Amino acid sequence: LYPNSATITTLLPACTTVANVKHGKEIHGYSVVTGLEDHGFVRSALLDMYGKCGFISEAMILFSKIRKKTTVTFNSMIFCYANHGLADEAVDLFNQMEATGEKLDHLTFTAILTACSHSGLTDVGQKLFLLMQNKYRIDPRLEHYACIVDLLGRAGKLVEAYEMIKAMPMEADLFVWGALLGACRNHGSMELARIAAERLAELEPENSGNGLLMSSLYANAGSWESVVRMKKMIKKKKKLRKFTGSSW
Repeated sequence: LYPNSATITTLLPACTTVANVKHGKEIHGYSVVTGLEDHGFVRSALLDMYGKCGFISEAMILFSKIRKKTTVTFNSMIFCYANHGLADEAVDLFNQMEATGEKLDHLTFTAILTACSHSGLTDVGQKLFLLMQNKYRIDPRLEHYACIVDLLGRAGKLVEAYEMIKAMPMEADLFVWGALLGACRNHGSMELARIAAERLAELEPENSGNGLLMSSLYANAGSWESVVRMKKMIKKKKKLRKFTGSSW
């Protein structure tokens, strides 16, 4: 028995750290020798592996060698750029993808919106969010809303981000509320931070990190009574979890 394309795509995700990239390169070498590199999903997994390990140059070289680029390979490369703060390159590649007529899917827009969010391309990101819906008829998913809330939040447009959440056709998840809370921390909006923290507490009651973040926000604002109250609340929750987790 010899490894096939399914084996390669299963192994490569385990090599997405700098410590394991040597093994990833060995697997890549094997896929070249055996011809498995020509498989679309193998190429995508290789791009993902190099991108997550920080080997963006290797990812770019691999992508340039792919003659027949597919939606999967385009998406993988856009994600690589997005995760390394190369928003201009991500947008250029997105435009190339559009020009080729290759199908743009929900992952394409997750990737490009992530790139815009991480690099502060607020106007571009908002236009792409509308393009996704109006031209490509793709209904936004939770991950798209999380990207847009993060995009607006980083730009200091906290009220607009909150209005976006309220207008969502589905319940916001912890990633959406987490994006708003993180933005509130950076821009010091206590009221919206409190709302976001309360929603997160409902969605993730076992996570004390949200309470600690709120405590930090209160401290920065000089609201020491709120800091004490929040810390007491955190201790109470910890005791309750310990009690409910006891065996009798």
